[in-house]
Order: sequence, then C-alpha cells, then structure tokens
Amino acid sequence: MSSFRVVAIPTEIAERVRSTGKSPNYGFPAHREVAAGRAPCRHCLKLIEHGHEELLLFTYDPFRELGEPPLPGPVYIHARECPRHLGGDSIPGEYRGRLLTLEGYGEDRALLKEVRVSGGEEQAVAEQLFREANICYVHVRSTEAGCFLFRLERS
Repeated sequence: MSSFRVVAIPTEIAERVRSTGKSPNYGFPAHREVAAGRAPCRHCLKLIEHGHEELLLFTYDPFRELGEPPLPGPVYIHARECPRHLGGDSIPGEYRGRLLTLEGYGEDRALLKEVRVSGGEEQAVAEQLFREANICYVHVRSTEAGCFLFRLERS
C-alpha cells in the first residue's frame, strides 16, 4: 500500500474559474484557448487534448489552504466541466516518466527536500520522501515549465 494519496485542485476552484472567467483570490482574467501543446488539467489530472479541447489558464496558489504567504503561479484546467481526480495512491499515468520535481514540505511550509526525477522513478521517490517523518506533503511540479501539477499527502 502506498504512503500517499494524490490531491488535485478542489472542484470549487475549477467551477469558480469556469463561471467567473477569473482566477480565484486574485480576480485576474482567466485566458481561454484551444490547447496548443502539452497542457495538464489540474482538476482531473488528464491532458487537455492538443488542438481540440479548450483550456483555461489562470493564476492559482497551491499553498492557499496550507498557509501564508501566497505563492501563486499559472495552471490549466479544462474549459468544460471535468470530474476531479479521485485521489488514488499512485502518480497518474500522464505524468509517469516525465521530468518532474518533487518538493517535500515540512511544518510552516518549509521546503525540506527537492528531488528531480525522470524515467519512471517518481513513485519510488515519492514513497521515499514520505518515509521521512518531517515531510508533511509533497508538491509535484513540471521540471521543464516549473509549474505546480498536484499535491501528494500522507495516506
């Protein structure tokens, strides 16, 4: 059994962006366009289909519910409604083998460890991070783009 579960952005955030056309907490306009490259939805954690599906790009703070100060950055979601990722105990298939950075955080949002992975080692590295008692949660980021993808929390 895995020591963690995958956490996508909350449905309330995705619905608010879709209904208002603005980023939550900041009010900046969300940008809408047809996906022109690799665009992972932070709500369902599936890829937004290149050249076919529309996306919304907006400012999101992945630390919002975890404390201050804010640290916002750009994220994508499907422009149409999509189901939230169910929060399984393994890295979603769309992200396996990609260049990822796993950031292990402790109390008070202290960054304790940062590990870059590729070639399918992301699950093992995540498990290893959660073996460290002082790591409370892990942010998974794109190493290439630097953006937040999803959070891992202890099971």
